[in-house]
Amino acid sequence: MPELIRALNVSIEWLRSGFSVALLVAVGFATLAWAARTRRLNPFGALSRFSRQIIEPMIAPVERRVARFGGSSSSAPWWALLAFLVLGALLLGVLGFLRDVLVSTYYASSQGPRGIIRLVVSAAFAVLQLALIVRVVISWVGGSYSRIGRIAHSLTEWFLAPLRRVLPSIGMIDISPLVAYFALSLVRGFVLGVL
Repeated sequence: MPELIRALNVSIEWLRSGFSVALLVAVGFATLAWAARTRRLNPFGALSRFSRQIIEPMIAPVERRVARFGGSSSSAPWWALLAFLVLGALLLGVLGFLRDVLVSTYYASSQGPRGIIRLVVSAAFAVLQLALIVRVVISWVGGSYSRIGRIAHSLTEWFLAPLRRVLPSIGMIDISPLVAYFALSLVRGFVLGVL
């Protein structure tokens, strides 16, 4: 397991470095494509031809989606850059999460049954805190009745409902998820300290 963790660490560092370089190139490509689309460059010049031949095929799928939602084609390079940034960050985040899970599992298994129990308790609190975050974010975008919204609601309502009755209301703002998040952190620390 330590070899796998080391290999994952090296892979993440290489990906992070490669993504940083690729992001700089993507910024340059997006700027060039935007300049060619908005006619800030000579349409018959070498840079505009390069943009049409090399960059535009990469931006075309994003441009179709931007056009479908009523956006202008001149903004497509920036949307493509944003999509590249989000996908890269998501990939690095997933790999970092996988590494952290492997490290936690290895550390817990080396401590025997007590370590495994601590790992399970810690994971349960992490799931509850993640469900709180998902519930808040989904309530902002109007997806409370989606499948994820219902799962987050069922995981968190049992401790949010009593908090809502105790906490004073602040207009239309519900602070019970924030209080619950910090309360879960405190209870988690206490329970793991006891174990």
